Amino acid sequence: MNRSQFSARRLFPLAALLAVAVLGAVYLRDYLTFDALQENRQALLAFRDSHLVASAALFILAYTAIVAFSLPGAAVASLTGGFLFGLFPGALFNVAAATMGAVIVFAVVRAGLAEGLKARIDASDGAVKRLSEGISRNEVPVLLSMRLIPVVPFFLANLIAAILGVGLVRFVWTTFVGIIPGGVVYTWVGAGLGEVFARGESPNLGIIFEPHVLGPLLGLALLALLPLFLRRFVKV
Repeated sequence: MNRSQFSARRLFPLAALLAVAVLGAVYLRDYLTFDALQENRQALLAFRDSHLVASAALFILAYTAIVAFSLPGAAVASLTGGFLFGLFPGALFNVAAATMGAVIVFAVVRAGLAEGLKARIDASDGAVKRLSEGISRNEVPVLLSMRLIPVVPFFLANLIAAILGVGLVRFVWTTFVGIIPGGVVYTWVGAGLGEVFARGESPNLGIIFEPHVLGPLLGLALLALLPLFLRRFVKV
């Protein structure tokens, strides 16, 4: 097998992921919405009541696909987990599915692009290399803070970890732990959707950016970064 064939084989999963992401954004954007959830809530509840295990498995599979292919509707999926399964095990289903989807993205990007990009970064001599080295020396605090602070796009955090060569085990546990607070918030909102539907209202999907929620998340992010600051202080 020549080098071009090998490269094409490595890039095929990434190309497939991007193709599905584009098609999903075009054809599924009207189905992965709060309005769609509201219209189909009775059917979903009926299916859950009659097929609990199957509904949980299908939900986790669907949520994983949404994250893996960067499809629209991740926030709605989190609400759905709370609506169908309550705060617990809804939050566990949400966090587990989001983590598995992130691992798929991480693995595909690392296999297709990360090795070459990392080699170029290492061979460079500039700000990008210094940033890469700084993150690599403080992987756990940086990874946790990216997950805890909702302003960092979830997909971007997956790309950064893949390109910088983060180990799979470290990526998995920092992703799982780091998204728990935000996942619990959205699941909690979803668990109260029954009352929201009854009032004919829409849930506040921006709740995670409200001060009483964002404040504790930023506090946790700073706590995750504390070892980094302490290390710098000790060196000084």
